[in-house]
Amino acid sequence: MKNVTLYGKWLGLVFAALFLAACSSNDTKEADAAAVTAAEQAAQEAAAREAEQQARAEAQRALEVAAADVGTIFYFGFDSSLLTDESRAQVDAHITALLGNNDSVRLEGHTDERGTREYNLALGERRANAVRDYMVANGVPSYRIETISYGEENPVAYGSGETNWQQNRRVELK
Repeated sequence: MKNVTLYGKWLGLVFAALFLAACSSNDTKEADAAAVTAAEQAAQEAAAREAEQQARAEAQRALEVAAADVGTIFYFGFDSSLLTDESRAQVDAHITALLGNNDSVRLEGHTDERGTREYNLALGERRANAVRDYMVANGVPSYRIETISYGEENPVAYGSGETNWQQNRRVELK
């Protein structure tokens, strides 16, 4: 009788182990299917993120091309550091491009030959600062903008006359 009880217990243990194995086999199949589904979703999400990043990069390139198309030279009136409407529109294009990246810029202020060296250095600095202040007011962080004044030292047009002077009253974005 003792053997029958032991045999029954052993047989019950075997059936329980087989039952658990069968159940765990179903769980494994379900887990495998869930893992495949999760992997497919992750791949789709990664592809969507990559497409989104590529679209953002292309949009940023378009903004940078548009900024380059408007030019990097902003002209000023005689003895003035006020941005003209045309210059403001040009700077706006560069602001839009700068807000989409982490580039830094240098603003170089220039003047025509009229006036003393010291006065022209100060005027070139006021012009560069005017562009910088406009950019900062429109969201470009100031730590990304460097200003320098060359005064009358680096003319693009040599000689006297309003045509030449007009070309030298400028700020260049580098």
